[in-house]
Amino acid sequence: MKRSQILKLGIETLGIEAAAVRALQERLDNQFVDAVEAILKIKGRVVVMGMGKSGHIASKIAATLASTGSPAMFVHPAEASHGDFGMITANDVVLALSNSGETEEITKLIPLIKRLGVPLIAITGNLNSTLGKESTLAIDSSVEKEACPLNLAPTASTTAQLAIGDALAVALLDARGFKSEDFAQSHPAGALGRKLLTHVGDIMRKKEQIPQVPLTATMNELLNEMSKKGLGVTAVVDDLGRPCGIFTDGDLRRLIEKGGSLKELLAKDIMQKNPQTIYQKSLAVDVVGMMEKLRINTMLVVDEAHVLIGALNTNDLMRAKVI
Repeated sequence: MKRSQILKLGIETLGIEAAAVRALQERLDNQFVDAVEAILKIKGRVVVMGMGKSGHIASKIAATLASTGSPAMFVHPAEASHGDFGMITANDVVLALSNSGETEEITKLIPLIKRLGVPLIAITGNLNSTLGKESTLAIDSSVEKEACPLNLAPTASTTAQLAIGDALAVALLDARGFKSEDFAQSHPAGALGRKLLTHVGDIMRKKEQIPQVPLTATMNELLNEMSKKGLGVTAVVDDLGRPCGIFTDGDLRRLIEKGGSLKELLAKDIMQKNPQTIYQKSLAVDVVGMMEKLRINTMLVVDEAHVLIGALNTNDLMRAKVI
């Protein structure tokens, strides 16, 4: 096959599948709205079913629903006939995918689903099929033709099923008032999860890593502490360990520019008073916003008694992939 022919088939496939999805827009009707409302009413889960390629799509739809606020699970219809039907409860709703609407493994479960008394929502390419007629609600996923040159392999039809599943998930997400914070709870290992679930206490420097000196520290003691801890700053604390001030590399440069002897200076004389602090339970992403607004790169962490318990800088936030 020539390279030009390969490219031509690729472009044609995308065109056919794009046209199939566009056609769904014109046919989407109140059955879709009713399906969303039916799912919102249930106390259990959305049980998604499908065989073959539709089964793979069903599994993905279940995963999308679950990650966007609608508890869902995939049940293989063939396995359902051998015990897995027990996974479905009276509080659930069944979402069944079948392009033909005559998939035997699904149609023979219809009496059991009805006996259980749960809603059956179909996504099918044939509304006049057994599944289309016997379901509580049926969403039309029919396509004019498959992208397969033989018009046999499920291609455009499975794309249509997937698009409808995404449409259901998005509509449900919005109806539930699902927010980015909720999404992060379902994706704790992802980038968004790290940003929205990481707390200051998870990444701050603790104990001996915290640069701190007493109010009476000499310049040599102050500089040694800054050099030893490597943050470019040191907190100045009172007798109870509460931060009264902070001294930075920038402060040192400004003192040198002024001239004069630095040996006789004490920390309390040269510190910046009332340093910015934050609690360890605060979200790390909030610290990023504060530091950007204040144009600082280090933050001191205190407990409820305002005792210094930690410190972090932009490098710590970057290592945690919060920024």
